[in-house]
Amino acid sequence: MTAHPSVLFVCVGNGGKSQMAAALAEKHAVGQLEIHSAGTKPGTRLNAESVEAIAEAGADMSHGHPKGVDPQLLREVDRVIVLGADAQLELPDDARGTLERWVTDEPSHRGIEGLGRMRLIRDDIDARVRTLLGEL
Repeated sequence: MTAHPSVLFVCVGNGGKSQMAAALAEKHAVGQLEIHSAGTKPGTRLNAESVEAIAEAGADMSHGHPKGVDPQLLREVDRVIVLGADAQLELPDDARGTLERWVTDEPSHRGIEGLGRMRLIRDDIDARVRTLLGEL
């Protein structure tokens, strides 16, 4: 592991929320954090609206690709953050880090869809990422 704190963002598909969190953390941490993302049931592509919403915020997730959770990485990172209510994940007994869940805003519950939905999710995740960076 590097000298920098490490974080693993996890959601179900690793095509939206966890990739968004990683891109925003990358933007704000400016090399001061080792950042990973993964999905409990990774999909096959990134969510195009997530990519667009992140680009609007000055970050880039367009080169990412959905991937599963690496058991070794799960043991080694300082912080595992599960985004949303759907992804289920437990840390192994020998994990050195901590696990927390961010139940992110879900605008679709209020009838907000499309890019508008993604912008609200992005802004919620962005605020949480900034708080996290202040803690690390």
